Amino acid sequence: MSTHQDPGAPTPSDKSDSGGQVGPPGGWGPPPPDAPPAGPYGSAPPPIPPYPPSPPYPPSPPAPGYGDGAVPPRRHRVSRYLVPLAVAAVAAAVGIGVSRAYWQSQAPQTPGSASAPAGPSSGSGAGTTDASAKADPALVVINTVLGYQGAGAAGTGIVLSSNGEILTNNHVIDGATSITATDLGNGRTYTASVVGYDSTGDLAVLQLQSASGLPTARTADSSKVAVGDPVTAIGNAGGTGSATAANGTVTALDQSVIANDPGSATAEQLTGMIQVDADVQPGDSGGALVDATGAVIGIDTAGSDTSAGAPQQGFAIPIDTALPLARQIMAGKAGPEIHIGPTAFLGVQIATASGAGAGSGAPVAGVITGSPAAQAGLAAGDVITAVNGRTVDSPAGLTTIMASSTVGKPLTVQWTDATGASHSATVTPTTGPAG
Repeated sequence: MSTHQDPGAPTPSDKSDSGGQVGPPGGWGPPPPDAPPAGPYGSAPPPIPPYPPSPPYPPSPPAPGYGDGAVPPRRHRVSRYLVPLAVAAVAAAVGIGVSRAYWQSQAPQTPGSASAPAGPSSGSGAGTTDASAKADPALVVINTVLGYQGAGAAGTGIVLSSNGEILTNNHVIDGATSITATDLGNGRTYTASVVGYDSTGDLAVLQLQSASGLPTARTADSSKVAVGDPVTAIGNAGGTGSATAANGTVTALDQSVIANDPGSATAEQLTGMIQVDADVQPGDSGGALVDATGAVIGIDTAGSDTSAGAPQQGFAIPIDTALPLARQIMAGKAGPEIHIGPTAFLGVQIATASGAGAGSGAPVAGVITGSPAAQAGLAAGDVITAVNGRTVDSPAGLTTIMASSTVGKPLTVQWTDATGASHSATVTPTTGPAG
């Protein structure tokens, strides 16, 4: 097990943040002209420094979002800022999402090739070193290929079942065109598929292919967690590809924060969070917050931007909140906020920064070549107004509709073109990027 980087190391200016889809915030497509050349790589990302550089993403201008709807909060963005709502210990703090660690794809790699040196552990907490050693074997490090961005990302997951069901944050896998996970218990790398996700609760469940006999996480009753309890935030800080640990204590409970995505001008509120003073970093998302015995009490989800002078803070979703949602997903039970199976994909990029408001539909900023939307005749400048008879009054409305759509099940899409003429066509969604 390696540890987090020296707290005195330079903090990067960009740390990453992870329904139906059409394109990522910023739009799918090639990186901007000044981006490093993108190239394919294998199931693991290229070697990276302790703080992996963020690609110059999203492209600009314009800033189109999910072609099948509005840009979901905190998705695909390099930065994710947290504005605490609770007036307790977080009243004046401004943080940044822990999400994934990002880097640009540059050269072919082989599985397990990503590594980077790590500095000494930060924080403190009696018994937490031993706790981390107990918890590590029940974790996985997650690598995703964000194919439409020419980039890769990394996060963490928690093993729920011996056959490879993994709990992580939705934003860790959001936008992924392929996902792999390396089990820290046996060292094997597996291809992972998305079982389902709850984008509002920021949780997702993955299935490791052909996995068996994996050590599973031991959990504790998070309702019994108290301020002052020693904890350890375990994850994949910096995308090192190995377990990292940051010790600390619980500083507040039942905290509410707003995750702001400055790139898409969207925000999402997360509630009931456990706040800690452990040094949670990019790549830790989806990792385990454990107590002094090594039992999981929360899912690492967000952390503070200490470069702005804010106090060191981390936020975790209580395990008692996460497990019922995970079990519902594992049982295949969809709900208002829960999507089961692959994501339905039309292949359109939706403009969210064009001033379009309620009642104006979902303006198309671009169409992915060869996608179902392109085959149906949709083009940039069109405005989607209805799907299967349901009115689309905003980009967010399209996202909601697509979230409940099924891959392979035809949809009737209505739109107006740039001249104001109305059109209608049957479009059959294909499988799109995760989340």
